Amino acid sequence: MGKLIALDMDACDFFVSKLLQAWDEGNCVFPLDQRLPQAGKEHLVRAFGVSEIISETGAHRVKGASMEPDDALVIATSGTTGNPKGVVIKNAALQASSRMTSSELGVRNSSDEWLCCIPVSHIGGFSVISRALHNGVGLKLHRKFDATLCEEAGRNGSTLVSLVPTALGRIDPSVFRKVLIGGAAAPQLLPENVVTTYGLTETGSGIVYNGTPLQNVQIEIRDGEIVVQTPTLFDRYLGDEPRNNDAWFATGDAGFFQDDQRLVITGRLDDAIITGGEKVWPTLVERELDSLGLFSEHVVVGRQDQEWGQVVTIVGVPNTPDNSMDIKDIRAQLRDTLPNYALPKAIEIVDNLPRNAMGKILRRSI
Repeated sequence: MGKLIALDMDACDFFVSKLLQAWDEGNCVFPLDQRLPQAGKEHLVRAFGVSEIISETGAHRVKGASMEPDDALVIATSGTTGNPKGVVIKNAALQASSRMTSSELGVRNSSDEWLCCIPVSHIGGFSVISRALHNGVGLKLHRKFDATLCEEAGRNGSTLVSLVPTALGRIDPSVFRKVLIGGAAAPQLLPENVVTTYGLTETGSGIVYNGTPLQNVQIEIRDGEIVVQTPTLFDRYLGDEPRNNDAWFATGDAGFFQDDQRLVITGRLDDAIITGGEKVWPTLVERELDSLGLFSEHVVVGRQDQEWGQVVTIVGVPNTPDNSMDIKDIRAQLRDTLPNYALPKAIEIVDNLPRNAMGKILRRSI
């Protein structure tokens, strides 16, 4: 039985070396989100049963749980309730995802090179590394996205990159052979070398490219919801029994097939806010706002934005008589308890919030 090892670092050569060492020893890795407050990291370590935490400055062991054979990766995702879940992905699923992506993109081992410049704590970032490792393709690592460094990499050997739409708008994509974008709604007009992708953590990264399912991926629309069957599917959530490998997975996303059989994703079936490719749960932001005591009532929603897709927005009734509110001050007060991407970017002042007969705020009416 293997153990779960948390890799507490950004993408770097040391990350890859410790990843390979963990796999060679039959262990499973859990990349920790470097944007989380320390308390958030510690909570996930305890909740997921991590046995060892490795950072660039050292390592220490804690009492953790055993993992199943062939467990390769755990990625934290919020799930439909906003509570962190550990998505367990087997090595076979990672290999299948790597093969399918490489086949679709026509990856050439001798001339292609992947650039990883998005967080490896997300399946999109981690998959860049696993594709390179499983297929023997060159790999360049950036600790975070920087538009200038990203373009320089494209001009100096990197041919493949995965980005969120916000980042795409800040570079010249022509310097790469192929650019994958996912995590949020993409612009309608895109260069020919840009590939829109659709997938979830549970599907082991993207399984639909430019509206077309990858090889061996089956998709159906049931009551408006996208359900999938693919060899890249996750095994289980930590603490749950393994899934039935033949079972279909309900994504929680809404969509339909066009006449040309291309899949169109119309949005979430839940209330998640997608901002810059990141998923933000309004209830978690609202909980932290409650502790500040700035509003007599408030709700957090996503407002459409050309750059970010959506922006986290507070709609509330202030406690101050003059209705004065400073978004910079609110962000500063929330910075220790929320990751940067979840911090509100705007405030809308109202006299009251609509509620139903039970007193529940009608979020979707706002």
